[in-house]
Amino acid sequence: MTSNPATPPGPARHALVFGASGAIGAALVARLLDAGWSVDAVSRAPRADAARLRWHAGAFDAMPASLPDRADAIFSCGPLDRFSLWYAGAAIDCPRIVAFGSTSDATKQAARDPGERELAMRLRASGERVFAAANARGATATLLRPTLVYGSGRDRNLSLIVALARRSGVFVLPRDARGLRQPVHVDDLAAAAEAAFDAPGAQGQAFALPGGDTIDYRTMVARTLACLHPAPRLLAVPGVLFDAALWTAHRAGRLQGLPPGAVARMREDLVFDAAPAREAFGYAPRAFRPEPAMFAVD
Repeated sequence: MTSNPATPPGPARHALVFGASGAIGAALVARLLDAGWSVDAVSRAPRADAARLRWHAGAFDAMPASLPDRADAIFSCGPLDRFSLWYAGAAIDCPRIVAFGSTSDATKQAARDPGERELAMRLRASGERVFAAANARGATATLLRPTLVYGSGRDRNLSLIVALARRSGVFVLPRDARGLRQPVHVDDLAAAAEAAFDAPGAQGQAFALPGGDTIDYRTMVARTLACLHPAPRLLAVPGVLFDAALWTAHRAGRLQGLPPGAVARMREDLVFDAAPAREAFGYAPRAFRPEPAMFAVD
C-alpha cells in the first residue's frame, strides 16, 4: 500500500506590525518570523529587509504609500492613541487587530499629576476607539495591557533605575517602598500577542498582562541590582532622609526622565489578575529573575 503524498503547506499568514523596532515589537516580529509568518514592519527609521520581512519607514501621521492594503493581522506595539486614530481612518482590509495599551489606564486615573490623569483618560478612549472601529468594519480586536515592562533595556522603569544606580553606585529607597508590583518580560508580551491572535476567547476583549511574580517594590529593585556586576548598593532610609536625598538628586539633575508620580507610587499596590488572559489564550508569564543582559540596550 502506497502512502498519500503530504499535503502542501498553505500560504504564510501575513502580519502588519506597528512599533516593530520597539521593545515589544522587535520580540514579536522575531516570533512571527519563526512561526512562518510574512511581516510588513513599520518603524521611524529605515531598516534592511530580510526573508519574509519588509520594512517601511514612517509614522502614524506620515504613513508610507508602500503599506499593504490587506493583512491577516495588525499588531500595534507602539502608542495606542496614535494607532487608534490611524486605524479609525484607515482603509486596510484586516479581520484581526491585536493592540497593546497599558495598565496605566487604571493606575493613573487618580494620579496627583494632571498629565498622568490625562494619559489614563487618553488610553481608555483609545482602546474604545479601536474596538469601535473594528466592530464597524466587521473585524475583531484584542487589547493587551501590560504592567511594568522589562527585558529589553529600553523601558523607563527598571532600566532607568539600573542606569541611575550604575552612575552613582547606590540607589536610595524609602523603607516603606513596599507597594506590590508584577514586572513582565517583553518576550512574554510578544508570546501573548501571538497567542491572542488565534484564540477565539480573546476576540473583542481587553486583558491585563502582569508578570509571573507579585513582589514588593524594594524586593524588585534589590533583585534587579543584585544581578549586576558590580552590584550597586541598595540603601533603604527613613522617609524624611529619602525626601531630602530626592530633592538633592533633582536639584543636581540626576533624575531627569523619571516618570511623574513614580516615587509616590512606590508605596502603592499595582496588582492585576492574570487569570482571564490565562483562560483565554494560555498566558503564562515567567517569574521575575533578572539578568544583566535584560538591562543592556540591544
